[in-house]
Amino acid sequence: MSEDLKVLVSYLDEYLAINKIKDYCPNGLQVEGRSTVKKILGGVTASQALIDEAVNRGVDAILVHHGFFWKGERSEITGIKRKRLKALLENDISLLSYHLPLDVHDEVGNNVQLAKQLQLTITGPLDHQAAKSVGLVGELNRSMSASEFKDFVGSALNRECMHIGDDNTAIKKIAWCTGAAQGMIEQAAHVGVDAFLSGEISEPTVHSALETGVHYFSAGHHATERYGVQALGNKLATEFNVQFQFLDINNPV
Repeated sequence: MSEDLKVLVSYLDEYLAINKIKDYCPNGLQVEGRSTVKKILGGVTASQALIDEAVNRGVDAILVHHGFFWKGERSEITGIKRKRLKALLENDISLLSYHLPLDVHDEVGNNVQLAKQLQLTITGPLDHQAAKSVGLVGELNRSMSASEFKDFVGSALNRECMHIGDDNTAIKKIAWCTGAAQGMIEQAAHVGVDAFLSGEISEPTVHSALETGVHYFSAGHHATERYGVQALGNKLATEFNVQFQFLDINNPV
């Protein structure tokens, strides 16, 4: 048994409400392959390694968070972009990509799924002004020192977590946003949390954390965004006659 590609894409587009969210890349079907889908391979990023594995496994479609055609990038189909697209087209493999719509979704979103991994209780949005806040605010299941929370995050995500702040300070209320959202620490400071967690860290983040008193935890862009695609793929597998597998290609960032 298999499913029509157009049916799957229509379902995903509506389920993730892509028309209601402004983004800087196209969401949905980015590369069209064969018209029917049985096997789907999921990953964080549509890298050459993921595409090559999809070819090896004989899948019909790839489902990712980071796809192609980002705003501001060069439009020529050369180099890395040519090689990736050539592999997809020659093997008739579709590429489905969902960026911000997958970050913010209430059920399978990266931020909601990260909360489950870290046992965080969601209490509200980070940005009350936005129609759909990317970041969230919540609480740890118990108060713990910053050092203890750092180790807990590292263990839960299987990746070393970086912490900026006093290791001995107690952490309870926290805001978070997966990926490259380190700049949102300023918003976190305004809502009165003890800490802010995201994927990446930049030079200004250190000063913002120390000067606002908001602890910052950098847990990895890739590591914090592994769970949305998995939840979305598993949702598809329960709703349709498709098989889904997730491939976690290691990325230290």
